[in-house]
Amino acid sequence: RYWRDWSSDVCSSDLHYVAIMAGGIGSRFWPMSRTSYPKQFLDILGNGRTLIQSTYDRFKKFIPEENIFIVTSEEYVPIVQEQLSEIKLSNIVAEPSRKNTAPCVAYISYKLRELNEKGSLICAPSDHLILDETGFIKVCLEALSFVAQHKALITLGIKPSHPNTGYGYIQFEQQPASDNVYKVKTFTEKPNLELAKTFLSSGEFLWNAGIFVWQVGSIITAFEKHLPEIAELFEAKKSSFNTDAEKDSIEKIYPQCSNISIDFGIMEKAENVYIIPSSFGWSDLGTWNSAHDNMEKDYLGNAVAGNEVMVIDATRCMIHAPNNKLVLLQGMDDYIVVDTDDVLMICKKEKEQEIKQYVAEVKRNKGDKYL
Repeated sequence: RYWRDWSSDVCSSDLHYVAIMAGGIGSRFWPMSRTSYPKQFLDILGNGRTLIQSTYDRFKKFIPEENIFIVTSEEYVPIVQEQLSEIKLSNIVAEPSRKNTAPCVAYISYKLRELNEKGSLICAPSDHLILDETGFIKVCLEALSFVAQHKALITLGIKPSHPNTGYGYIQFEQQPASDNVYKVKTFTEKPNLELAKTFLSSGEFLWNAGIFVWQVGSIITAFEKHLPEIAELFEAKKSSFNTDAEKDSIEKIYPQCSNISIDFGIMEKAENVYIIPSSFGWSDLGTWNSAHDNMEKDYLGNAVAGNEVMVIDATRCMIHAPNNKLVLLQGMDDYIVVDTDDVLMICKKEKEQEIKQYVAEVKRNKGDKYL
């Protein structure tokens, strides 16, 4: 069941933990993704499993289920329980408010340190698509092996296939620090097209997958150095973690935490950051276009989720509709069409990065009813 390429101590599955981060609202997948029921809990690709279920299925193949934690917003705990009925309530870690990924990582790290200070942790988003699971597991185990022997923070990098402007890029040194593990040089957030093309042709850059691997002690040391104000808040309450007092402590800690990502707060500042170049069929499924890319398409390039959709003289469209509703689409080229019970969105695919702004317009004009 587990890869055994390294010493039994390094590969002891009891030392391996996963935090699946599932607190986001997925606004770029509106109107399917809503604040009350965001995209990680949806079957975006129409394959019968929601994104969080697929993520959990992937990790339980090589991590003991009792070592898999879901970090999510308090309001989503009942949805997690419904969709992952096998998981213990104690493994669902509830955040009282959304404060980006740094407080989320700090919470699970300090909590895990009290359980097993020698533990190594994979932090991964709940809503990514990974087609080559065998390749993914191999890379994760390589990373776990490296961090067990080095005080390193590892991020998984994806070999870019095209100059995508929606992803962050990571530049890495060309000489490996260890077998297939490289020191990180620079981070660049979502470059323009010309810069993305330059990155691609240089061969020195990878897409930032947002999947991290480290020893619990190593990431806590990084918090103490780079985000000391967050570290102090969690350190002061550490004795309450995994007890009945934890919820009360977290409700006091979170309002004082800065709203900052783990990338910006730690990864871009730390000296001990490494990357593993990977190719395991990854997509962050961040947009309707990425869903279109990863779904089966008809001979005219239309991707359809919904069993009563009829397409006539339409090409390269992304169509998502309820299974019991007839939707007929004629004469459209390169459009996103998403139909729900109370919202119909028709949007040019090239404008999909602006869906967040459209949602803000809806909020201004119609309040929260459709969010």
